Amino acid sequence: MAAMLRHAVAAAAALLVAAAVSTDGASTFYSSDPNLGSARIVFQTNHGDIEFGFFPHVAPKTVDHIFKLVRLGCYNTNHFFRVDKGFVAQVAAVVGGRTAPMNEEQQKEAEKTVVGEFSSVKHVRGILSMGRYSDPDSASSSFSILLGDAPHLDSQYAIFGRVTKGDDTLRKLERLPTRREGIFVMPIERINILSTYYYDIDVESCEAEKSILRRRLSESASEVERWRRKCFA
Repeated sequence: MAAMLRHAVAAAAALLVAAAVSTDGASTFYSSDPNLGSARIVFQTNHGDIEFGFFPHVAPKTVDHIFKLVRLGCYNTNHFFRVDKGFVAQVAAVVGGRTAPMNEEQQKEAEKTVVGEFSSVKHVRGILSMGRYSDPDSASSSFSILLGDAPHLDSQYAIFGRVTKGDDTLRKLERLPTRREGIFVMPIERINILSTYYYDIDVESCEAEKSILRRRLSESASEVERWRRKCFA
């Protein structure tokens, strides 16, 4: 538990480092995709960072839902429960996937489901695709990052964005030892999402961006401290 807290604090501190970097050229992986909006989210894992962009015109309700979960910090301390080389790396649902407890606002948003926004966008490497049950409108917070082309998923799962940076991190995840449980190929060791943050590549002032990230760092540090006090009280 103490080690997890140290990791979370270190990851939060890294936000200031990210803020010091100019947003010029922030999107390099699939940057020419016409579906991409200007918002970016970053998952800081224990194997490196992964940056995503959204497709707001392809799946607007899904994008709004996932982006709100990120803004609320719901994916912090969550994990990738599935890594199937050449197929998908799947993020766990935040309800049950996090190690930190959620506050009331986080819990309320995390329990929501979103209507299935199926499109003609293809499932290829780097695509973000919502997980769901048999009900097409049952997607909540679990989603997959495609690690290869999967045409059999086309029009069956809601695509809402794609990786813009971090393909090197995805390749690291694909090299990790795994085990099979039924239809799932799962990492033997937990792949932690230590922290998350977001920014906009169209923001003109880097100073304004740094100010926003400093505020998020302060909020993240406060959340970690509340968690620490609750756990060790």
